[in-house]
Amino acid sequence: MRTVLFLSALLFVALATAAENKVLPGEESVHQARLLGVKIPPPAEDRQEGVGPFTSLLIKNVMLVSGTGSPPRGPVHLSIEGDRISAIGSRIPDNAPEHTIDGTGMYALPGFIDAHVHTGVWLQGLAGPMAPVEYVFKLWLGHGITTVRDVGSLMGLAWTADHARRSVAGEITAPRIIPHAMFPGETVTTDRAARAWVRAVQKRGAEGVKIRGATAAATAAIYEETRKLGMGTSNHHDQTSVYEVNVLDSARMGLDSMEHWYGLPEALFVDRTIQDYPGDYNYADEQWRFGQAGHLWAQAAPPGSPRWVAVRDELIELDFTIVPTFTIYEANRDVARARDAEWHADYTMPGIRRFFLPDPRLHGSYHFNWTTAHEVAWRNNFRLWMQFINDYKNSGGRVVAGSDAGFIFKLYGFGYIRELELLQEAGFHPLEVIQSATLNGAELLGLDQETGSLVPGKKADIVLVDENPVANFKVLYGTGHMRLNRTTNQVERVGGVRYTIKDGIVWDAKKLLADVRALVADAEATQ
Repeated sequence: MRTVLFLSALLFVALATAAENKVLPGEESVHQARLLGVKIPPPAEDRQEGVGPFTSLLIKNVMLVSGTGSPPRGPVHLSIEGDRISAIGSRIPDNAPEHTIDGTGMYALPGFIDAHVHTGVWLQGLAGPMAPVEYVFKLWLGHGITTVRDVGSLMGLAWTADHARRSVAGEITAPRIIPHAMFPGETVTTDRAARAWVRAVQKRGAEGVKIRGATAAATAAIYEETRKLGMGTSNHHDQTSVYEVNVLDSARMGLDSMEHWYGLPEALFVDRTIQDYPGDYNYADEQWRFGQAGHLWAQAAPPGSPRWVAVRDELIELDFTIVPTFTIYEANRDVARARDAEWHADYTMPGIRRFFLPDPRLHGSYHFNWTTAHEVAWRNNFRLWMQFINDYKNSGGRVVAGSDAGFIFKLYGFGYIRELELLQEAGFHPLEVIQSATLNGAELLGLDQETGSLVPGKKADIVLVDENPVANFKVLYGTGHMRLNRTTNQVERVGGVRYTIKDGIVWDAKKLLADVRALVADAEATQ
């Protein structure tokens, strides 16, 4: 407990020191990291992998999953010119293309959009050397993720914005990056200061602002100022500020998307205004925080009740987006499953493995004494939470896929594919899941005229996989899917993304993941 409180106090001192020393807006998290002795990884090296874009690229004989909600069809041929899809049809173009991919037996999907990421989690640096950014980027691309929204730019806004620029230019092996700056709510509390901070980060490359723990006055000012500037907004309504501003309050003020689920049960309260905290609760002790969060949906209005329906319908009327990130909380309902996932052995850096283990100094490493009772409460929590999300989708609301990987046993790329499985568990048809992972994410980011679906005129952001993901999302995991071949009576591994294409640049996804395995092996040999 003392270590948690010490770390919290140190972070507050870091923020206060940053304010006193005029740390540049958007660099507050880097200042914290440096005070704690954490070294931020160097920038990504210039791109060595991938081919293209081509004057003309043909993907022939592929099954098409457009992302619009329509069922798979094919085989079809996708013609690409430069970074754009020029045609989709049953007829091969007359002119010989510069490059051809034989997609026979493959499925083509829009490039996936992970709407909640952290390109780097600097707190990992307290458990060991931080992983190189190449590691994170290749895990994302290796799982078909072509666009990410970095909610917080925790490696520093300048660092993140520069990688975003280099990705757009095709200079690095990386997804498209949408940087959101993390609002320093502990030190910037007034309307005027919040507006000035928003203007400053926008000039420094932020395309949006991530809010967490801000005052009501600062929150309202952020929404208004970002709207004027055409910036996006995301909010994690944590328990330190949710009494003042819950999800419904934020949506009314103009918030684009809520992250996770905090603030939504509170908007559904009918017989209370504050969560039922035990008398000895301490928010700074993360087992208390996450343990009691597992009881929150049981305190909300029940499914189908007048309050449930009213909140659901008003959020939909406000064109509000929910990014549930089911995956990042899954360990709470089955910690052994998340801890022992098969990909950790080959794909998780040793420092990240240490970061995942219980340690009161670290955020998200809180399963100190996680009991059966904790897991049962969280399973019940998930049922109600998933029921609201599915009802929201069925009633016309926008739900988007995000992973928040890098914490709580969830690894980049792998955690995102698990999110797709959990959306299906919540009641989504696989085509609705894919729509959430592609077109819905593009709509949230204001990119739906550029990406999010496979139609002529849009960016050539494409995922090619040898198996049918509509039938089984497990074939998207980098480790593939284990099944019995009934012809040979042998157990085999199938699937894994074959090619990831972004802006017309073609990456061999399996080669990228082989690079990741080599990075992990090298780290294990030296640490």
